[in-house]
Amino acid sequence: MGAESWTAARESSLFDWLLEPEDPAVRAMALERLFGRESDDDEVVAARSEAMVVDPIAGILSAQDDEGWWVKPGPGYSPKYTGTVWNLSFLAQLGADAVDPRVQRACEYVMTYTATSAGGFGCSSVATERPAPPSSVIHCLNGNLVHALIRFGHVDHPIVRAATDWAARHILGEDVERWYANTPRPGFVCGSNDGQPCAWGAIKALRGLAAIPGPSRTDRETRAIRAGIDFLLSTDPADADYPMGYGNTNPSSSWFKLGFPSGYVSDVLQNLEVLADLGLARDSRLDHAFDWLLGVADHDGRWTNRYAYTGKTSALIDNQGQPSKWVTLRACTVLQARHND
Repeated sequence: MGAESWTAARESSLFDWLLEPEDPAVRAMALERLFGRESDDDEVVAARSEAMVVDPIAGILSAQDDEGWWVKPGPGYSPKYTGTVWNLSFLAQLGADAVDPRVQRACEYVMTYTATSAGGFGCSSVATERPAPPSSVIHCLNGNLVHALIRFGHVDHPIVRAATDWAARHILGEDVERWYANTPRPGFVCGSNDGQPCAWGAIKALRGLAAIPGPSRTDRETRAIRAGIDFLLSTDPADADYPMGYGNTNPSSSWFKLGFPSGYVSDVLQNLEVLADLGLARDSRLDHAFDWLLGVADHDGRWTNRYAYTGKTSALIDNQGQPSKWVTLRACTVLQARHND
């Protein structure tokens, strides 16, 4: 599907498909993202309320303990992808209602037991209610949780701002008291990527920082965002030829499998999402990536979910290998930003 076809698709049945009432979570988000409706618009409120009582949101929340955690108490990194931190991130991606007390219990639980003394959120799997150690902070998880907690209304919470400052300090290499194996050096270097800069981690980190409203960003956060943009645009996002560890010479195939929800893996589309959030949707360096995105739509202008975490989540979120309203909404959102900017 080319750019002209995308314009035609917007005016045809594609958007109607995303607004179907049987998928209220998609409908609520599409009304906001594609039609510019405010969060307090009557149709948005109605759709979001309906989404809270049907799957997948209802199924995820039904698996939650009354104290706010999933599967086991503690920092909640495991099991993937049914533990506490994953479910909080997935609820944010699904557009769960921030005023729901179960959502807020999850937020408070994560801020209590996943935040570390270093400032960032850690990926500990212990089954006891004690904070994660500072050595366990990693860019991808920290970014995912910052994004979710800001989405759920905690942008000004001291714990969240400590996590955004952790991200900025470690991206820039400023005021870091100690480097650990997960983040041994500045600039998105990651122990899980053989000590090389990790583009997946960079995307998640910038996703969290981008969620901070512009006027609320510190100077350090703003400079870290600029450094992240420079890194993500250091190669063509359509090629995803970022540093690779362990002898790999080709980018992970996961870059090119558009999916939903998103865990620690990123794809070409999420790279576009983050850069579009930062006002770069029309940047010429993204031309090839947008061409690639249009090229992988089907003949109806829909996108397939090729990374759906089927059978791995607390409730079925989407179907592997099928045209996906969620992936299509993601694609339409960045294409809309490119068209409107």
